[in-house]
Amino acid sequence: MLDDAELQADHLLEVNNIEVIYNHVILVLKGVSLTVPKGGITALLGGNGAGKTTTLKAVSNLLHSERGEITKGSILYRGERVGNLSPSDLVKKGVIQVMEGRHCFEHLTIEENLMTGAYTRRDGKAAISDALDMVYTYFPRLKERRKSQAGYTSGGEQQMCAIGRALMSKPETVLLDEPSMGLAPQLVEEIFGIVKALNENEGVSFLLAEQNTNVALRFAHYGYILESGRIVMDGPAAELRENPDVKEFYLGMGDQGRKSFRDVRSYRRRKRWLS
Repeated sequence: MLDDAELQADHLLEVNNIEVIYNHVILVLKGVSLTVPKGGITALLGGNGAGKTTTLKAVSNLLHSERGEITKGSILYRGERVGNLSPSDLVKKGVIQVMEGRHCFEHLTIEENLMTGAYTRRDGKAAISDALDMVYTYFPRLKERRKSQAGYTSGGEQQMCAIGRALMSKPETVLLDEPSMGLAPQLVEEIFGIVKALNENEGVSFLLAEQNTNVALRFAHYGYILESGRIVMDGPAAELRENPDVKEFYLGMGDQGRKSFRDVRSYRRRKRWLS
C-alpha cells in the first residue's frame, strides 16, 4: 500500500484545465484538472451527467467518434502530450479504457473476448498465455465460463470479461467507467476487491469513474468530485469520506441522518465549495 507522499511523487497522467465541447456547441467539461499517480487508484465521482465519462474519453481519445473535441488545456502521460494519439497508440503506451456498459463481443466466447485484448502486443505467445493465466487467477469465474458465449453470461461475468480483456493488453493505467452499474452489491464488492488486488499485486494504476461514491471511496486512494463539468472538490479518499458535505450529498448521510436529494434549496445552499 502506497502512502500519500509516494502517490503524489510520480504522476503518470496529468489532465490540465481541459474544456470539451460536443457538436461545436455544447460545453461539457469546464477547466477540469486532475492527476493519476503511478500505483494509485484515483476515483472520479459525481452523479449522472456530471462529466465523468467525457473525462475518461478525453483521456483515451474516444471523443471524436461522438463529435466531441478538447478545445482548451492539455493531457500528458508520463510527461508527453498524448492529445493527438489514436486510442490504439495509447493502448501501446499502456493506457486503456474499459467502457461503461460491459461491452463484450456477444457472439464470441469469454476466452475469445479476452484474447482480442492482446491484439496490440508483440511480445510472443508465451507472454500472452501468461497474461491469460493471470486474468484467470484474478477472475476464476471467467475460467469456468471460458467456452461460453459472452452474450449468454451474467452482467457480472461480462463486467469481469471487459476488465480482463483490458488486462490482456498489459496496461500500466486502466480507465474504468462505472464498474458497479447494474450489478448487485455483492458483485460490486467482488469487482472492486479485484481492482484493489490488481493495483497492489500487479502495480496497475486506475482512474475509475463511479456514481457509487460510498464503495469508490473505500477502495480509492484519492478522489475528485465532478458537478456540471467542473471539479468541485478533491482530496485523499479517507478525508472525503469524513467531509460533512460529501457525507450528506454523496454518501446519503448527514448529521441528522439520511438526507433527500430532492431538497434542492438546502442542497444548493450547503454546497459551500461552489460559492
